[in-house]
Amino acid sequence: MNSTASKDPLLQPFQLKHLRLKNRLMITSHEPAYPEDGMPKAKYRAYHVERAKAGIALTMTAGSAAVSRDSPPVFNNILAYKDEVVPWMRDLTDACHEHGAAVMIQITHLGRRTSWSKADWLPVVSPSHEREASHRAFPKKMEDWDIDRIIGDYADAAERMHAAGVDGLELEAYGHLIDQFWSPSTNTLDAPFGGALENRVRFAMEVVRAIRKRVGPEFILGVRGVADEVRPGGISAEDGIGIARYLANSGMVDFLNIIRGHIDTDAGLTDVIPVQGMASAPHLDFAASLREHVNVPIFHAAKIQDVNTARHAIASGKLDMVGMTRAHMADPHIMRKIMEGREDTIRPCVGGNFCLDRIYAGGEAYCIHNPSTGRELTLPHSIEPTTATRKVLIVGAGPAGLEAARVSAERGHAVTVLEAAPKPGGQIRLTAVSPRRREMLSIIDWRMARCEEHGVNFRFNTLADEATVLAENPDVVIIATGGMPHTEVLQSGNELVVSTWDILSGEVVPGKNVLLFDDAGDHPALQAAEVIAKTGARLEIMTPDRSFAPEVMAMNLVPYMRSLQKLDVTFTVTFRLLSVERCAEGLRAVVGSDYGGVRKERIMDQVIVNHGTLPLDDLYFALKTHSSNLGAADYDALTGLQPQTLRPNPQGRFQLFRIGDAVAARNTHAAVLDGLRLARVL
Repeated sequence: MNSTASKDPLLQPFQLKHLRLKNRLMITSHEPAYPEDGMPKAKYRAYHVERAKAGIALTMTAGSAAVSRDSPPVFNNILAYKDEVVPWMRDLTDACHEHGAAVMIQITHLGRRTSWSKADWLPVVSPSHEREASHRAFPKKMEDWDIDRIIGDYADAAERMHAAGVDGLELEAYGHLIDQFWSPSTNTLDAPFGGALENRVRFAMEVVRAIRKRVGPEFILGVRGVADEVRPGGISAEDGIGIARYLANSGMVDFLNIIRGHIDTDAGLTDVIPVQGMASAPHLDFAASLREHVNVPIFHAAKIQDVNTARHAIASGKLDMVGMTRAHMADPHIMRKIMEGREDTIRPCVGGNFCLDRIYAGGEAYCIHNPSTGRELTLPHSIEPTTATRKVLIVGAGPAGLEAARVSAERGHAVTVLEAAPKPGGQIRLTAVSPRRREMLSIIDWRMARCEEHGVNFRFNTLADEATVLAENPDVVIIATGGMPHTEVLQSGNELVVSTWDILSGEVVPGKNVLLFDDAGDHPALQAAEVIAKTGARLEIMTPDRSFAPEVMAMNLVPYMRSLQKLDVTFTVTFRLLSVERCAEGLRAVVGSDYGGVRKERIMDQVIVNHGTLPLDDLYFALKTHSSNLGAADYDALTGLQPQTLRPNPQGRFQLFRIGDAVAARNTHAAVLDGLRLARVL
């Protein structure tokens, strides 16, 4: 580490009680949904160890670990109410400690933020009968024995974590049970736990007191809590200051991790954890404002996705520790690159929120353009060099092709990329036409920079054909040509419709009275809808699905709805566009339903169909007979990270593969995963 780096505010140590944190970067508590049977086993451990190896000072696990049986996780969380969690957490903690990283865990009772139909089917509890919109359960209003029982559960869980050797724990108090007591909107109890602020804080203080009795005065204990719910009838900023003072002045709480907002709706959650197109670090100054009211360290994280913002947060004295959590999903090696003076090589978080939206949809958290995150055991982040270099020709410079080029070049192969367009990017370049999604271009820019570092030869404005490829005399050919819109899905009138791509590219001007039939449920439909609606057109978005835009998912849907609901847009679910025909008034759209017995008509002047893409695969099929593998891929080898060795045509001139949407319409993550898995064992 050079002298300039040694003065970097982010690289300065921080003393938290007896614990010396070696720098100012942390990964805040979050749940990537990697536990197995509710335990942080090998996959979970590998995820945190990867970031510990790279130099992070503090990694916080769980988001959050459940302390009680009647707090069943709504996605795959750690179960802190089970004794068996202790050895698993000890293994994780020891492994991270070996690399100098501190480890904490966040524990919670979800209160109303869960469902009675999960796990043991116990009633959901809260300090009122108020239902939470996101999880839809009507809670039981807590009795005295519920309060006593859950305070004991918190203490038991803390004792387990102390026994596991973690460096500390954090109580989750935004959207969960503790701050359901804090908020007047969710606490209708009488004294001593309801009414005045001092009563509403009592439950939290009893929890803290019970934990301290179990773990002693030295164990680090913090609270990640909301200091302003930003809604009528909720916790006000004034209340937040009062709560923070109660906690800090108790002498039992060692740090506060500040949150602003509420998470009981998709819109509220998205304001707390902003997605792409929203302001960076929107709550940083608010979190910093708490410093003048309390005498404990202040931590914070909320879309602090770049190093310069994090550095500013520390250098200006706004925070003591700064969280870059989603950023570390995109690149687990941020701290190492800072120390080595290689910040320009950090893989950027583009705010796509594929990670969080997946867990709220019941999946595991994956980064939209780093497929190794969450797959550390099977798909390592590091790329191993090869001892047998080959000539690799890639056709197509979208995310799949660029990933294959990057990885092949890092392994040492000689790589050439042919691209018909004048610029790289494929469908991402079309996606980035929408101002809110411009950050997606960083997926392309980062790969182009890495390719250029490793000498990849790009030839743009080159429409590759069979002769072009054969003339290159390659050892490996990878077809990454993507796809084109598939609009021929109607019983009749397919020639009368246009695609969402036509609207986004500007090749077709939006009409005045438009029907957009969305049978894919992904971003292009809503992006095109925004373009159309902003012209003042009357727009109806129709889908045969029972839910709207399912592939966009919850948090990414929020900015679209905030935009479209203000305009002349109608949203219609469970109806299917059957056909389109010309009529005197314009276009007659005939509408039916998968449920049967319905036939309606719409008179429009423009009909748009969004139905995914069909592969651009002519070149692939033209080359198949020239290849040694006849285009075949060994899926066992592919998923097991073993070389492709199929040779049904030994006389073939090269191996041939296709990836991304050149195979079938999928998403960016799938395209990048295709390129990575194939190229890392070439």
